Amino acid sequence: MSKAQAVFVCQSCGMTHTKWAGQCSGCLSWNTLVQETSSAPPGSLRPETSPSKISRLSKLNFETLDAPDEAPQRMVTGIEEFDRVCGGGIVPGSAILLAGDPGVGKSTLLLQVTAHAALRGLKVAYISGEEAVEQVRGRASRMGVSKARVDLAAETSLRTILDALKRDTYDLVIIDSIQTLWSDAIDAAQGSVSQVRACAGELVRLAKKNRIAMILVGHVTKEGQIAGPRVVEHMVDAVLSFEGERGYPFRILRGSKNRFGATDEIGVFEMGDGGLREVPNPSALFLGDNDERSSGSAVFAGIEGSRPVLVEIQALVAPSALGTPRRAVVGWDSGRLAMILAVLESRCGLGFGGKDVYLNVAGGLKINEPAADLAAAMALVSALLDQPLPKASVIFGEISLSGELRGVSRMEARMKEALKLGFSNAIAPVAAQENAPFEVKTYSHLVNAMSAFDLNS
Repeated sequence: MSKAQAVFVCQSCGMTHTKWAGQCSGCLSWNTLVQETSSAPPGSLRPETSPSKISRLSKLNFETLDAPDEAPQRMVTGIEEFDRVCGGGIVPGSAILLAGDPGVGKSTLLLQVTAHAALRGLKVAYISGEEAVEQVRGRASRMGVSKARVDLAAETSLRTILDALKRDTYDLVIIDSIQTLWSDAIDAAQGSVSQVRACAGELVRLAKKNRIAMILVGHVTKEGQIAGPRVVEHMVDAVLSFEGERGYPFRILRGSKNRFGATDEIGVFEMGDGGLREVPNPSALFLGDNDERSSGSAVFAGIEGSRPVLVEIQALVAPSALGTPRRAVVGWDSGRLAMILAVLESRCGLGFGGKDVYLNVAGGLKINEPAADLAAAMALVSALLDQPLPKASVIFGEISLSGELRGVSRMEARMKEALKLGFSNAIAPVAAQENAPFEVKTYSHLVNAMSAFDLNS
């Protein structure tokens, strides 16, 4: 048997080193190398294995691409927003990694998912490594789901968990969380990179072999990245992130990887005393009840996954008392804001020098698509001139560095969503005229779009 070697593993990125160093050469983090024991992976062959035995063990069967495979049958949990992000339900035998900030509501969401799945006849198990059984049971009582037939346990030993899951047949298993598990086959501390990688690998193999849908809860770092080695994200079939800004009641479930569905889908929930409530119409939540828009406010018609969402973009331009004016943005890319300000100054002749600029996406939603360029630009100009935009207008469009306005995807769907919420016109690129459900003011250049304001005021 080969002798185990001592290696140094970065607890931030998982990179291995042959000797200790103060800084990891992979992620450049300081004081993150911890000594661990390197051993052969489970099922690996010893060096003295004969070639004849290797040929008997490594038999590989090939198949063709045109095999008549059926679409995977999905398990519907009853939480429509969760099922939407998963692609219409959970696929049996799939492994899902759910990550989020501490206290955002990951355990609450998964407890509701398991309870509703159990009420629909699925056999589910909830294994907690962070809370006692009494704590989970008390949360279920407050949420009103204590009557659901859920097998509940509190355990951190991987061997004990695997033995229990092999003895019985489950449709859905929740592991909360993967960082709390430990395997006695790995000579490393609980929560280390080696332990997380080994525990996740064993659980994923069990899920694939026994067709158990497995949901693993993962912690996140202070930068918002999933803690632990990146290889865990490659092992699982889907990676979901549960997001929420402090001070706001709603939470957003977003998929960043999904082998069985779209990766840009979102689910919206609202946190309350009785747990999470689904929000079927997020546009009404993000816009609020105020029909009057003040200066510096623009309503953006965006697309999140397959769902059109209306959100308010707020801007404030104020004289700066500092030598270098501030540029602050919440919910949008700061580099995109700098680009829009440069286009407004160079192509439209508007001056933002010597002024502090603040941009905020109302409600705490984070926007990633470039279709918000025009809405942000109009909100900035509205705040600069202290002139409100036309009433009941939605805005969308991408801005190029030359100031030209470009069309974006699914413009008709954006306008139909605005029509349902009482908006009667839109400011958009020229391509939005086709199949428009209401009046659309189209422009080919950002300079032309400035006609919505009185620039002489």
